[in-house]
Amino acid sequence: MPYLILSDASLAFGHVPLLDHAEFQLDPGERVALIGRNGTGKSSLLCALAGTGALDDGTVWRQPGLRVGYVPQEPPFDAALTVFEAVVAGMGDLSALLAEYHAVSHALGEADADHDALLERMQVLQTELEARDAWSFEAQAERVIQRFSLDADALVGTLSGGQKKRLALAQALAVSPELLLLDEPTNHLDIGAIEWLEEMLVSSGVTLAFITHDRRFLERVATRIVELDRGRLLSCPGSFSEYQSRKEAMLHDEAVNNARSDKFLAQEEVWIRQGIKARRTRNEGRVLRLEQLRRDRAARRERQGKVELALDAGVKSGKLVAALEHVSKSYGEKAVVRDFSCRLQRGDKIGVIGPNGAGKTTLLRLILGELAPDQGKVYLGTKVEVAYFDQFRSALDDEATLIDVISPGSDFVEIGNQRKHVISYLGDFLFAPQRARSLVSSLSGGERNRLLLARLFARPANVLVLDEPTNDLDIETLELLEELLQEYSGTLFLVSHDRAFIDNVVTQTIASDGDGVWREYAGGYQDWADYQAAWLRDEALAASSGKRSDARAAETVASARAAAQKPGGSKLSWKEARELEELPQRISALENEQKAVGERLADADLYREQPDEAQRLAARLSEIDDQLLRLLERWEALEG
Repeated sequence: MPYLILSDASLAFGHVPLLDHAEFQLDPGERVALIGRNGTGKSSLLCALAGTGALDDGTVWRQPGLRVGYVPQEPPFDAALTVFEAVVAGMGDLSALLAEYHAVSHALGEADADHDALLERMQVLQTELEARDAWSFEAQAERVIQRFSLDADALVGTLSGGQKKRLALAQALAVSPELLLLDEPTNHLDIGAIEWLEEMLVSSGVTLAFITHDRRFLERVATRIVELDRGRLLSCPGSFSEYQSRKEAMLHDEAVNNARSDKFLAQEEVWIRQGIKARRTRNEGRVLRLEQLRRDRAARRERQGKVELALDAGVKSGKLVAALEHVSKSYGEKAVVRDFSCRLQRGDKIGVIGPNGAGKTTLLRLILGELAPDQGKVYLGTKVEVAYFDQFRSALDDEATLIDVISPGSDFVEIGNQRKHVISYLGDFLFAPQRARSLVSSLSGGERNRLLLARLFARPANVLVLDEPTNDLDIETLELLEELLQEYSGTLFLVSHDRAFIDNVVTQTIASDGDGVWREYAGGYQDWADYQAAWLRDEALAASSGKRSDARAAETVASARAAAQKPGGSKLSWKEARELEELPQRISALENEQKAVGERLADADLYREQPDEAQRLAARLSEIDDQLLRLLERWEALEG
């Protein structure tokens, strides 16, 4: 017997139909992934299935007595509740009965209490709670809180985004649901939590309908893919990779059929417009068929175009972007970065991996010179122009229009050598012209991310810092962004919990080993995971043979020795060490002069009033560039 049946469902947002007489059925044991472009109505559909949202037309039938757990994208919580109270609150009216029972139990301990009345009320409550098996639910709440590593006594208002997501999942699982509905469950979770959730959902056997753009999660969890496309629900049994293969063939067939229909319609239009003689002999049935062809063509909803991404890396930075030597940073007693050294060069694409709270943002700020270390040294390269993508979207003003966000005070943006009108540029990111003057506050999560990407890419930058750019982006946009970043000639720092995105973009990884320890690895997430697995196997074998060795400590010692030596293996002389120590100051002085000379040369009056001085300054600017290049090459040679 099905758990859910959606029949003839229609739902519109303004003039756009999100559901167009859609049909859907969910059977016990299925794990159905609902995918589709941003703004197609996936979350609205999931709300309707959960019973928290209404359809314009059609019905949702649920199996009577079905226990349903639902986790929306942004779960609402009372900040004043404790974690335990919030989880129990998800049990509906049972939570009120449990709260009253505990209140009565507490009141019985008061000296002036009416014990007889309280005992009588407690007996009534206990009978009802036992009849509804409430004690098992309360025990389940305690188990899931522990499973999600949450503090039962912590106030909800003190939790981070990732902790609130885990709390929402704990609340949904506390009722032991037969059907679980999840909207973007991986958002704000770190990789460890995502992998644990994958395993739990697959092994528990719970029936599941979920929305996600995490392709690795989709591949691991889903047994059927349902795509919401132009108001219709298209079902594809099997894994996500199987869906991708079939989808390509489906789109090809659709394009062929549409082209055939359009050609036939064009021929019939030519026929109906022939001269009087042809119209006298025309077939009435053929005329009726032409009218139907016209109606079909008018009713056809074309597939939305692709996001058009372009990125200007601007002026090349120096070959060296940043170098860290034995850098440490702590906040109070918590060590966030401990004795970390690295050397990052132009063109590197670096993924930063670590659990929530490990200090990924702090590490990036140290690398970019925005935060001073407690110990160690940070050397910054030259001509570095940084652009940020902020996971909290703090760069967006809710009261600004889309045009103001992209190009304040101008109707045009320049990408590389191309000048484009701002409305056309917004169209590249799938914003219709009529929305160009809408407020940022009217945008969905996915649209906000697209707008932030549009703003980021409208300015040249040779260093990109992307902090969780994949949240709320649909799969097609993710794949286009991957292609763009693969071709980007600048330096990239990527913080993400999307394992597939990391693997497809980065060339090296900086990963947290806990307790402030960070290490560099070649490759992406899977390379790091394979290294971790191999290390654990070696440790287990060493322990079983009684020859346990600390491979990581040995690696750290080797790295430290290598950093203290030149390529040939000999240590730096006193003179060379002194030269290396003075290089940053010499480079900084030249950069300051470079900036001052550049500002003088930007003055148009200089060329008219002092042409000789302008020529001298231009020559000096060229000399500074050569000197900086020589100093940077010397720095690299000394550091090895």
